[in-house]
Amino acid sequence: MAGSEVQADFWMTEYITPWDIYAHGVIDVLAHQKTPYQEMYIVETGAYGKALVLDGKWQSCTGDEFLYHEPLVHPGMVIQGKPEKVLVLGGGEGATIREVLRWKTVDRVVMVDIDGDVVEACRQYLPEMHQNAFEDPRTELVVGDALEFLDTTDQKWDVIISDLSDPIEEGPSFKLFTKEYFENIRRVLADDGIFVIQAGPVAPGNLNLHVRIVNTVNAVFPHVQSYTSFIPTYGAPWGFAIASQHPIDPYPQPEKTDEILQQHTVGGMRMFDGTTLLGLFQLPRHLREAIAAETQVYTLSEPPKFFGKGKLN
Repeated sequence: MAGSEVQADFWMTEYITPWDIYAHGVIDVLAHQKTPYQEMYIVETGAYGKALVLDGKWQSCTGDEFLYHEPLVHPGMVIQGKPEKVLVLGGGEGATIREVLRWKTVDRVVMVDIDGDVVEACRQYLPEMHQNAFEDPRTELVVGDALEFLDTTDQKWDVIISDLSDPIEEGPSFKLFTKEYFENIRRVLADDGIFVIQAGPVAPGNLNLHVRIVNTVNAVFPHVQSYTSFIPTYGAPWGFAIASQHPIDPYPQPEKTDEILQQHTVGGMRMFDGTTLLGLFQLPRHLREAIAAETQVYTLSEPPKFFGKGKLN
């Protein structure tokens, strides 16, 4: 195209569907390792800064991660009101616990990630993401299996956040999008607790995973709210779900949310406030209808299978 100039040294091509790819222009590879669980890259991109890539799937990057981590964390925290004990399952970059620690009410956050090599690489190469959250005295890092942790914890958690990598069949997390997993979550959640999960893409041609995750969560929790945020480097709008034993207001008052944030957080958020929360919960018609029509429930015997990997060219 006239006037254009391609400046990338090479490309990270991620397969979104069998017919769609997102090609990220990469200028440097900061780390590469095949861990016991997955293949990890930390790369520097030309447009969006540094990024973590696992099994060829884009996890997050410094340029737009706030559009993922703020909506992952803060809606559930606001709904709970005064969270003290927070459990994060996954979350290798440390950005999720960074956002949790904005809440002055939190006195303990435990992050459980199965891949210590990824966590260590993120601590070294992605300080912009964790912002020293691992050193906060309220933080406890557990390198281990989320299911085993849930089986052994005797703590009742105010908020549980499932920030897991996509359920690629040969990856470490595909079993953690199933009814059995969500039943374990419910068992250790406080009576007024909130469960939040990253729940896959919601582009019209690729939303089956999301609606089935929502339906699976709804098989365990009586009240589930789907919501979405657009993260440019994901190549699609992204879905989340909040679950509770109690009703969730789909029309939260912005003024009330802002009051809670003003009273209980240290601020510093870039996209999230009361108006944002109200907007996040207003799903488009096609997505509401797809969720309402879904019947499949993921189980350990029939877990989800997420499409594709990527490659570095």
